[in-house]
Amino acid sequence: MAPYESDDAVGSARDEDPRSGRRKAARYAVPVAVVGVAAATIGLVPALADSGDPDLPKISAQQLINKIAKSDVQQLSGTVKVSTDLGLPDLGGLEKGLLSGEGRGGSGDDSAADPQAKLTELVSGTHTLRVAADGPDRQKLSLLESGAEYSLIHDGKDVWGYDSKSNQVHHSTTPDSGKDHRAEPPATPKDFADEALKSVDDTTSVTVDGTAQVAGRDAYKLLIQPRQSGTTVGAISIAVDAKTGLPLKFTLTPKSGGAAVLDAGFTQVSFAKPAASTFDFTPPKGAKVTEDKDGAEAPGHAPKHGEGLAGGLEGKDGPKVLGKGWTSVATFDTGAEGGLPTGSRGGDLGGFLGSIGDKVSGKFGKGTVFSTRLVNALITDDGKVYAGAVTKDALVKAADAEK
Repeated sequence: MAPYESDDAVGSARDEDPRSGRRKAARYAVPVAVVGVAAATIGLVPALADSGDPDLPKISAQQLINKIAKSDVQQLSGTVKVSTDLGLPDLGGLEKGLLSGEGRGGSGDDSAADPQAKLTELVSGTHTLRVAADGPDRQKLSLLESGAEYSLIHDGKDVWGYDSKSNQVHHSTTPDSGKDHRAEPPATPKDFADEALKSVDDTTSVTVDGTAQVAGRDAYKLLIQPRQSGTTVGAISIAVDAKTGLPLKFTLTPKSGGAAVLDAGFTQVSFAKPAASTFDFTPPKGAKVTEDKDGAEAPGHAPKHGEGLAGGLEGKDGPKVLGKGWTSVATFDTGAEGGLPTGSRGGDLGGFLGSIGDKVSGKFGKGTVFSTRLVNALITDDGKVYAGAVTKDALVKAADAEK
């Protein structure tokens, strides 16, 4: 099948999808990923498709994109496998503290049940999630660990985070009943697919790449490939449930080849209504309960920004996007002198990060590039950040173009 020019299809899909006004692709939202704490919005799963390709009616890429946009699955429960392999250096657990804000004057234990801090564990390794949903007002996500479990429960205006290992509870309320909430960091194939499809434009080839079975369900495979050079993205494959249009599996492979860096898939899924008790939560006896006075976001909405490195690097103003399509680069000013952040860990942190980056120079001056298999970031000596799913040369070129 010839590559499908996808901008019309996506425009049609957006007309059908009321969520289309949400922010651009996730790849613009992870500039700090490459500083060794990356991929808060990225997960990977081993290929879990069942054997045998089902014989399904033919469908065009535009029809399949529209099918995803029109999907209105309100009830489901299932298990999702998530892993990450960005090729990050081993930070010995430092990345968790950097993202959660540990060491900035508060106790690390205080954030044990905080959704933002806990879900950063998805930045590396393989994880199993149990998910359940009953409309926009009730969702539950559980991160299963060895001998422990972390649950994030949204029930009406209440959002509960519970860490069984520390017996800590984080409670907050949402400003509304939960309408249009979505997972962030993304945790399910649908979350990843929604972000990827927002990024599709005339710089992209979109085709239907056969069929598959995922979690016992017949599915079509949508293949998304960048047309531009300079990006680190090779291809994105989305397995779409043939009956409901729900994305069941999401796989991102890098242009450099090798194993996927991003792949999330259901291993089991049911579209039956979950029991009401699934979303009930009462703090266990003796649990430490922390009330979030600033409000919070449900398991389907973005958590508030942390005070760690990730929060600090977001800059004073929102990021500006340079370029177009897959070679777009997000840039912002951290306001930090000397380029690399020092944080509460002092100059040791900046020195450590500097040791794992590559020194570069150009019209912009001097800086350090931090690389993964997918996302790269340039932090200049005057405190500016340039990041994207692009090569090191593309970052330097973008920084030079601003001068």
